[in-house]
Amino acid sequence: MDTSLFRSALVKYAAGLLTVGLLLFLPAGTLYWWRGWLLVGVLFVPMFVAGLVMMKKAPDLLRSRLDAREEQAEQRTVVALSGIMFIAVFVVAGLGQRLGWPSLPAWASWAGAVAFLAAYALYAEVMRENAYLSRTIEVREGQRVVDTGLYGIVRHPMYSATLLLFLMMPVVLGSPLSFAIMLAYVPLIVKRIRNEEAVLSKELEGYEEYMRRVRWRLIPNVW
Repeated sequence: MDTSLFRSALVKYAAGLLTVGLLLFLPAGTLYWWRGWLLVGVLFVPMFVAGLVMMKKAPDLLRSRLDAREEQAEQRTVVALSGIMFIAVFVVAGLGQRLGWPSLPAWASWAGAVAFLAAYALYAEVMRENAYLSRTIEVREGQRVVDTGLYGIVRHPMYSATLLLFLMMPVVLGSPLSFAIMLAYVPLIVKRIRNEEAVLSKELEGYEEYMRRVRWRLIPNVW
């Protein structure tokens, strides 16, 4: 095992767990918030398992995702706005718990958790199919177009999975207002996809032909 990679992954995992915990439970004013713990569980337990699997089977992919830095100004803007959106979603949900704002019924949170885990499984399948996945928009040496499995249905199945993941977070938290905030992710991901396709069309051989064969970008029969 690569000890430096393991240490780096563990530090970032712990930092993410601490950050999300603070953003949720400080505004809530209590640790006795089952919806907050439900989100922490469905978010970080599968993430830990996925990290261990990647550490063993795809350390280079894990390393590239840990060290990812966006080079394009347009994508840095998307990432920054997404970060602000997530902070707002978590803080507003916590405040809603503290102040007794209207919330979704308990069954909706549990259903959201199930859908969240299903989206995680979808994300894992995308990672299995595409060894070139990266957190940044780039074309690597020797990269080829992946058009099998989910990539034969939509051109960006990773974003399809993340869209479901992100929209389910405020549902798990039971916060209608946070869900409304999270809808801002839709135009952000559309902007990112359009920019990514412009880069791939220019730099990745065969991608334009792939776009002609696979019509839908994100959701079949929708877009």
